[in-house]
Amino acid sequence: MPKVLLPIGDASEVLDTMYPIFRLPEAGFEVTVAGREARHYHLVIHEIPPGWEVTRESPGYHLEATIRFRDVRPEEYAGLFLTGGRAPEYLRYDEDLLRLTRSFFAAEKPVAAICHGIEILTAAGCIEGRRVTTVPKCKLDAEQGGATFVDEPAVVDGNLVTARTWHDNAALFRPFIRMLETHVSGLV
Repeated sequence: MPKVLLPIGDASEVLDTMYPIFRLPEAGFEVTVAGREARHYHLVIHEIPPGWEVTRESPGYHLEATIRFRDVRPEEYAGLFLTGGRAPEYLRYDEDLLRLTRSFFAAEKPVAAICHGIEILTAAGCIEGRRVTTVPKCKLDAEQGGATFVDEPAVVDGNLVTARTWHDNAALFRPFIRMLETHVSGLV
C-alpha cells in the first residue's frame, strides 16, 4: 500500500489530523504519522465560538507518531499531508521537517496542506509564485511565502492542494486523492 506522510506536533488540530488518518486508507493509502520524536502527541480542538472573534483551543485526542522526522526516508512516500492547528507554528522551525517538505516538492510528489499547515510551506520556501488558500488569519503567512492567497475551499496549484479549515476537508481530499492515484499509477 503506498504511504502518505503526516507530520504532527503537540496542538495539531483534531479534525485536520484525524480526517486524513481515516480517509486516506479508504482510498488505498497507508498513513505514517511522524513527529520530532516517536511518542504520543496532544491534539486540540479549534473553534470560534458564537460571539468570539478568535479561536478557542480545547484539549482533544492523543495520537502516536511512530517515526521521527529525521528518520523519514521521503523516497518511501507517495505524498505529504501538512495538518493544521497551532503545531505548525512550532514545527516550522524543525530543519528535518523543512528538508522533508522540500524533498516532496523537488520530486513533484503530491502535497496537501490545511489551515496553519501553510506556515510549514512558507518556512520551507515551497509556495513562491503559487496560488494557495488557508485559514484567513494565515493569509499573511501565505503572502510572506510569495504565494497569492485566494479565499476558496480548496486550491490546486501543480502538485500542491491547500484548504482553509477542516470544514473544507471534502473539497481538499477529492483532488489530493486523485493526485496521489495519478502519481502512484505513473510509478508502475
